[in-house]
Amino acid sequence: MALGRRGEQQPGMWVATASLPRSAGHPFYTRMNALLAEAKFDEFAEAQCAPYYAETLGRPSILPGVYFRMLLVGYFEGLGGQRAIAWRCSDSLALREFLGLGVTKPVPEHSSLTVTRQRLPLAVHEAVFARILELAATKGLLRGKSVAVDATTLEANAAMKSIVRRDTGESWQQYIRRLATEEGVTAPTDEDARRLDRRRKKKRVSNADWQAPSDPASRITKMKDGRTHLAYKAEHVIDLDTEVILAAQIYPGDAGDTTTLATSLQQAEAYGDALPIPVVIADVVADKGYHAAATLAACAAVGLRTYIPEPKCGRRRWQDKPAAWELAYRDNRRRVRGTRSRRLQRRRSERVERSFAHTCGSGNQRRTWLRGIENVQKRYLVTAAARNLGLIMRKLFGIGTPRSLQGFAVRLSTLVHAVIALVMAVLPFRLRQRTPSPLTSTMAPPATPPCLRPEIRSSSTGC
Repeated sequence: MALGRRGEQQPGMWVATASLPRSAGHPFYTRMNALLAEAKFDEFAEAQCAPYYAETLGRPSILPGVYFRMLLVGYFEGLGGQRAIAWRCSDSLALREFLGLGVTKPVPEHSSLTVTRQRLPLAVHEAVFARILELAATKGLLRGKSVAVDATTLEANAAMKSIVRRDTGESWQQYIRRLATEEGVTAPTDEDARRLDRRRKKKRVSNADWQAPSDPASRITKMKDGRTHLAYKAEHVIDLDTEVILAAQIYPGDAGDTTTLATSLQQAEAYGDALPIPVVIADVVADKGYHAAATLAACAAVGLRTYIPEPKCGRRRWQDKPAAWELAYRDNRRRVRGTRSRRLQRRRSERVERSFAHTCGSGNQRRTWLRGIENVQKRYLVTAAARNLGLIMRKLFGIGTPRSLQGFAVRLSTLVHAVIALVMAVLPFRLRQRTPSPLTSTMAPPATPPCLRPEIRSSSTGC
């Protein structure tokens, strides 16, 4: 056999369609397409997007089903940016089959995804999220009686170095130079400004004084790892029985938990009321960051039972506060001290954090690449819908992500090797217990006493 050598290749003028490469499709995405077809997802998305496009003007847009599927791919493949999504979809034949483009049709570019997102309002993305919730309800994955609420931070697409003063528009360097001039330094240089900045006290940066011109909706926030960034706040409302995300809201990074709880619960109830079988929320479980007398009273006013631990503080005074606040506070304290509250808190700490690990960790949404609350909300809602879709796939087919299939053979092989190693470790020990040692087997058996020998036992002499 001769050695093949790589050289310049001249492409053919005509390529037969039958000779183009074909893909059998990824098993996970093939089953997901069947599930979406069963729910009539494409027809629903086209009906929702139709009012925002002309009938016959210009070239046809991206198919709504393709647009939302590409965002689903971003979650399942762990891709944060739209450029990465467009490249991954154009590179994979299996994903092309999932999008329904085949080999001949071009994959939409990242700029087309941006134009489509800007054209479609937030209400369309909320309708798609509610459609996946409806699918979860039809598959028996929605209870909604007991919910858990928690929040995390998302790093915004803006740098701390770009912040400016709200009142004067000065950048950070200009602000430090002005302080140096006020201290008596004549024509301060950058080194003088940095030296003064290191010496001065009270260097805290307030959102009331500073903002990012590229993303004014972001806020200066301390992240989970202790760093300070411009960030948003993502809040989840989770069904404690099935782990389905009932609502995923985006707020400014400095929004307090006690101020956003009611809004998130109202949004979850709105999604639940739109389902064929309405979901009625009865219990609300959260950590002590959500504890406030006004918040507890607001939940009690709409018939919600709260299980929110009380933070350590001094003695409370109720003289100048409404009576409903004290009543809701004492009812919540009585419920928190019960055994059911401890059971619900254990489930909350596990399942809510798992939802953040899926959306922000494996879904790669911890760092946002969009600007503005509405744009971040659109992308995050579809990511939360993809996470719910993964839960449905796990219940129906046993696999919730496409990468689980890739590691299934490795995990099975590891399990088999572990069982074999355990058997080989235990078997010699068992054999040593049952088999006599070589030294004992070579020794002569003990002599029989003369009195017990048959030939002597019959004689008159005994022992």
